[in-house]
Amino acid sequence: MKKISIGICHYPNALKSAVYGLEELFIMANKVCKEQKIDIHFEPIIFNNTELLSQHFSVVLLPPSSQNDYYLNPQIELIEWLKQQHFQGAVIASACAGAFILVATGLLENRSITTHWGLSDVFKKYFPKISLNTNEILINHGDVISAGGMMSWLDLGFELVEKYSSSLVMRQLGKVLIVDTASRKQGFYQQFNPLLLHGDQSISGIQQAMNLAYSKTVSIQALAKQFNLTERTMQRRFLKATGYNPNQYLQRLRIQKACDLLESSNCSFESISNQVGYADTSACRKIFTRTMGLTPKEFRMRFARNS
Repeated sequence: MKKISIGICHYPNALKSAVYGLEELFIMANKVCKEQKIDIHFEPIIFNNTELLSQHFSVVLLPPSSQNDYYLNPQIELIEWLKQQHFQGAVIASACAGAFILVATGLLENRSITTHWGLSDVFKKYFPKISLNTNEILINHGDVISAGGMMSWLDLGFELVEKYSSSLVMRQLGKVLIVDTASRKQGFYQQFNPLLLHGDQSISGIQQAMNLAYSKTVSIQALAKQFNLTERTMQRRFLKATGYNPNQYLQRLRIQKACDLLESSNCSFESISNQVGYADTSACRKIFTRTMGLTPKEFRMRFARNS
């Protein structure tokens, strides 16, 4: 029987639900493997002190955390240990905020990674040269795997079960746990929560003006003039402060308002597109689908409160 040793790193403030949930997921996977007569045995081991470990793992997992005091400044001893484990052939995998620790190892150079969409601004500040893709729930490079949301440790666990056993085991485990194992994207769940406390008061004022006037025709030139800026200066400062140019920002704001209405009302999408500032419903539908990864109908079916 082939044994797959999985180290689950219980670093300071790691989510206990993820740490122990991962352990139990692999234990339950063993039962499914046994039922399907597959000679794979997962050995999950929770650890919080690498100095006490002498073994080499097949996989090392970095779970999510709800507090940033550790994952933004991980101990150098853990980073060096992770690099050594990877050098010896271990897969290093992260979920949510664990991505910050993973990137600190230097293993993601010229490769993409995902983390929780709500952490993207902080991530880009700390690691501006790393390719971040928060539309994806999971990115698998083979030796390095990252998963996005707070509960993405489940997606990560299923990915590893499939990697080392089979897709049949993974799907059966999903049925046992009553968890959807079908393909999906983190982009389905993203909300547009633009940063306002970036220090540029004029741009903050323009953002607030857009938030009040998104349903009307918005002139970028007029907004710049209103805040005593040239259009060129406004474009430059707006991009620096928000990560979007003004037109992209306005479009994303309108799509978020459309999402809110699809979730909370029974209005037709034609009515919603008009309410958020689009005269052309077809154009709005295309932009919505490109932005959210779902059609308006699919989005409403998945998220509407009265569906």
